[in-house]
Amino acid sequence: MKYCLKCGKEIMDDAVICPGCGCSQDNKALQNQADSSSFGWALLGFCIPIVGLILYLVWKENTPLKAKSAGKGALVSVIISVIFYIIYAVILGAAIGMSGF
Repeated sequence: MKYCLKCGKEIMDDAVICPGCGCSQDNKALQNQADSSSFGWALLGFCIPIVGLILYLVWKENTPLKAKSAGKGALVSVIISVIFYIIYAVILGAAIGMSGF
């Protein structure tokens, strides 16, 4: 006998679905239930891009949706930072050009 992965009820060894709670006993199905994209992981990746990149690299095999959220947040943060640096350089260059240096 084995136990249900979700509710812990004792079930037959060859059971595919728990008769108590109806949960699939396939480990991949249970793992996929835990994987969902999240705004929180995207926000963390946006605020701290290196953490988003690390989470992406660690999670990309086991929980691809969470990994994608963290990675997208980090990527958006880096792109926005580069755009702001370019705008800053253009404004600074224009200010120096107007001052006659």
